[in-house]
Amino acid sequence: MTQQATETAISRTARTDTRNADLADLARILTEQQGRKVDIVTPASALGVQDGNLTVRGVEPIIDEDGVTDPNGLYRPTDVAEEGISAKLRIPVGYLRRMRVENLPLYDLNVAGWLEKEPERRFLLRTFKGDDGALGVARAFLSDSYKLIDNFDLLLAALDGVRRSGHPVKVTGCDLTDRRMYVRVESESVAVQARELLRGYRSPYTGQSGDELPLVSAGFLITNSEVGDGAFTITPRAVVQVCQNGLTMTKDTMRAVHLGGKQDEGIVQWSGTTQRKMLELIAAKTTDAVAQFLSPAFVEAKLRDLEGAAGRPVTDPVKTIEVVSKQLNITDTVRDSILGHFIQGGQLTAGGVMQAITSVAQTLPDADAAHELEARALPALSAAAAL
Repeated sequence: MTQQATETAISRTARTDTRNADLADLARILTEQQGRKVDIVTPASALGVQDGNLTVRGVEPIIDEDGVTDPNGLYRPTDVAEEGISAKLRIPVGYLRRMRVENLPLYDLNVAGWLEKEPERRFLLRTFKGDDGALGVARAFLSDSYKLIDNFDLLLAALDGVRRSGHPVKVTGCDLTDRRMYVRVESESVAVQARELLRGYRSPYTGQSGDELPLVSAGFLITNSEVGDGAFTITPRAVVQVCQNGLTMTKDTMRAVHLGGKQDEGIVQWSGTTQRKMLELIAAKTTDAVAQFLSPAFVEAKLRDLEGAAGRPVTDPVKTIEVVSKQLNITDTVRDSILGHFIQGGQLTAGGVMQAITSVAQTLPDADAAHELEARALPALSAAAAL
């Protein structure tokens, strides 16, 4: 299959990403994905490789009220699935990707050879089926003990947990990638003064100062990975109203790991009872998170903890940001953007470094990179204050 034909085939499957979407758009994408998902637990003997695509053969189709679901066919691995193949078959991922570009027959030979070495070993393959026999997408290559918590079901359960809390909130933005779903929730009714933290800061977007609008709202971030790249989590997240910079507080994260019992072979179908219990737990955790994270006392305590370090002066911005970026594995391109936002922000302190990082995070088109950068803001504050 040519590269153009491959891209056309993949384009006919479900959309897998969005950035800064609203809740309705995210729900629409997740609904479309639900209709294309096929999850297969299969022995290695039923798997093969053809032109860099995974093949599934000999898996029994199922017939239900939605019709016939036949999982057999060709699936193009995403980067995430390829990382799973690398981890499970112990083939270095860099070598896999080099073979895909430079020597596709060698790619097929390597992956097929290691699958044949343990023919009874079972894997969970998460896929999107293509239309009318088109090439599907292999989303993840996982252990057969991986517990499925799908984004659509989790989102509904989490929103139910918020509803049960009775607390007024709004979803301010949603991101979806091949790796994770992110949903940002904020409560403007829980806004605390942060004059010390924002003293002298100016938004690089609006020019308004933190002295004029020294409020920080309470909120939290819901994340989930359907493909083995992280647990379901709820993380407190304060939002600086003058610039919408987000401070994620990863030390207080609530999480649920995707591990469970061994799955039976074939297409995975959860029982109604199992699904209800799992989603009820997610709703309960979300209700607990709302009670804890959307408390004015919680937010005020967290902000007070930051004030001492945030007030430390930065006398050499270039050196400080260079050292902090190296410590936190921030790329040179992003480092330069951070320096620019630091200068625009006008807050020549360790707190200004923190604000610059969260400000730059808003500009990154890659949602995974944006959230990873935002999560580095508080460690960067500590690192800058220690210099």
